Amino acid sequence: MLLKIYPENPNPKAIQRVVECLQDGGVVIYPTDTIYGIGCDIFKQKSVERITQILGDGKKKTAMTFICQDLSHLSDYTKPISNNVFKVMKKALPGPFTFILEANNNVPKLLQSNKKTVGIRVPDNNIIREIVEQLGHPILSTSVKDDDEIVEYTTDPELIHDRYGHLVDIVIDGGYGDNVPSTVVNCVDGDIEVLREGKGSVDLLY
Repeated sequence: MLLKIYPENPNPKAIQRVVECLQDGGVVIYPTDTIYGIGCDIFKQKSVERITQILGDGKKKTAMTFICQDLSHLSDYTKPISNNVFKVMKKALPGPFTFILEANNNVPKLLQSNKKTVGIRVPDNNIIREIVEQLGHPILSTSVKDDDEIVEYTTDPELIHDRYGHLVDIVIDGGYGDNVPSTVVNCVDGDIEVLREGKGSVDLLY
């Protein structure tokens, strides 16, 4: 289904509907401060597998990120980080950045993989942060890609619904998305290394 939610003042009933869907093992497509994402509850293993199937076998290596409401639960999923990295994250988030950090032992169990790292996102978007807050823990997420070789990301939620609506449980229409992805920053060694320059200004990192 296509569910309209306004980012300025998200309807609590609509947010609750999405949260219940995630709790029931649903997969949803939602807006962020960059491109639209596809995600599920990190504790629902079958839903994680469903996302892999939706993206196709060739995209199994697609980076999965944890969408968090803020940085308060960071230590639940990552090994201790340096003061320098934490200061940078605090300055840049919420915002269009993905920080790659060393995962602690909880992450491989959640993903049933040998993952040593985890991407952390705190988008500057009220809809998805309200959903995560109500859910009580992060959601697992990856980007909704477009098959068009020129346009990498679809920005129109109605077109996203046309393409993915039969594969997921809810597509949230939160208005047009962006087609510029987040800036990806590797912090695994305690340093700040930009892996991909996207929407987030690298000036905020130094």
